[in-house]
Amino acid sequence: MRTVRGRTDRVVVVGAGLGGLACALHLAGAGRQVTVLERESGPGGRAGRLTVDGYEFDTGPTVLTMPDLIEEALGAVGEELADWLDLVPLDPAYRAHYPDGSTLDVTTDTARMAAEVARVCGPREADGYLRFVDYARRLWQLERTDFIDRNLDSPRDLLTGNLLRLLAAGAFRRLQTKVDQFFADPRTRRIFSFQAMYAGLAPHDALAIYTVISYLDSVAGVFHPRGGISAVPRAMAGAAEKHGVRIRYDRTVTRVETSAGRATGVRTADGEFVPADVVVLNPDLPVAYRDLLPEAAPPRRLRYSPSCVVLHVGSRQGYRGIAHHNIHFGRAWRHTFEQVIRRGELMSDPSLLVTNPSRTDPSVVPADRHGYYVLAPVPNLQRGAGLDWRGDLPRRYADELLATLEHRGYVGLTDSVEVLRVVTPADWADAGMAAGTPFAAAHNLWQTGPFRPGNLHRTLPNVVFVGSGTQPGVGVPMVLISGKLAAARVTGGGR
Repeated sequence: MRTVRGRTDRVVVVGAGLGGLACALHLAGAGRQVTVLERESGPGGRAGRLTVDGYEFDTGPTVLTMPDLIEEALGAVGEELADWLDLVPLDPAYRAHYPDGSTLDVTTDTARMAAEVARVCGPREADGYLRFVDYARRLWQLERTDFIDRNLDSPRDLLTGNLLRLLAAGAFRRLQTKVDQFFADPRTRRIFSFQAMYAGLAPHDALAIYTVISYLDSVAGVFHPRGGISAVPRAMAGAAEKHGVRIRYDRTVTRVETSAGRATGVRTADGEFVPADVVVLNPDLPVAYRDLLPEAAPPRRLRYSPSCVVLHVGSRQGYRGIAHHNIHFGRAWRHTFEQVIRRGELMSDPSLLVTNPSRTDPSVVPADRHGYYVLAPVPNLQRGAGLDWRGDLPRRYADELLATLEHRGYVGLTDSVEVLRVVTPADWADAGMAAGTPFAAAHNLWQTGPFRPGNLHRTLPNVVFVGSGTQPGVGVPMVLISGKLAAARVTGGGR
């Protein structure tokens, strides 16, 4: 494994996102002197918090899986997860709502879930579910150690016994093809393959290796931290500061300073120079090259994941028939992905994620009120160049989404809205995300593993990257792992 050459005593981490904070904790645990510079007034990055009229909204991810990765980062400095976060297991993890009016509760207890699948889809489908769980768990075990939780420097690093086992398991076939081997009902096929969108691909284009996303979502367990997902970075930042990490908020870094082929520190917007032996960059990787390393060669042209429109809704109206996380499927399936990913069009029959955190955690809303997070996949700014997100489209599309939800059972939602904030690809771009997507580069074969932009700069040997734009990729678990991998580039730990 390649590591940073030379002194590594003083490390500056640019950005207090989940990846940057995880990296800071692992570095502090290894005895490094760490300073984190964050442009916002608090930690979190994409996993931030929006407060409007007593409503608290998570601005980024709302689904939390694999809390043991948070525990691992806190454990690097000797802290216990339970001392910093109150995690509530969600049961069901999701509720799937289908156009025929049926619903399917996704629970992480496999026996109960098999019974639920049998109730909705029949006993043969339940047998397929049990076989699918065994298969997905097996893939996770094969992939995690050798290909996810490991720094990869070249394709040769993939040549392990587990690669042969993955090939034998059909992990490099198409995801939808593999899922269809276990399920015959369109409803189960959808709930165990829609996660490909997180990887930036349609299920019929993604590789079956991404079955592990479905495993993490549907089998390993989904949790809600009291206070929202933004409580996670607040906890990590608190633990880091307790153990000597200096976090400076409202500090915008404008440049990485270099000399003799090495980074010497960073320059802030107010002209301050912060010296460092190592610089770790948490901004979106292509944007870090563009804005902070203008003289360095950027990575090759990347293909980006779809983006999303998010509605933050504060409402007087609650609904008994929904769960904490809800997937509302439209009648269209393959055509939906075709529109968003290939044609650069808005979904004509949208499938939507609706999260209702106040159902589990009333502290995030005023008394007798309800909060909703509505996510609609849309084209990124490259693919959907004809969509004018800086005009009146955000308001019109928000109205369309609210009308769609009304039609799907959220009767009276539009008239009950007290707070509405609309986040579009233009807003993601303004926040420093390439192509206006919070989901970074897509996980096609040539942007996965050692083919994904590396976390160690090619020509500046003491500049390290962290976050979803580098290895291992997108999603809260992967970003937390990226923090550990980035720290290992500095300390020489890991594999």
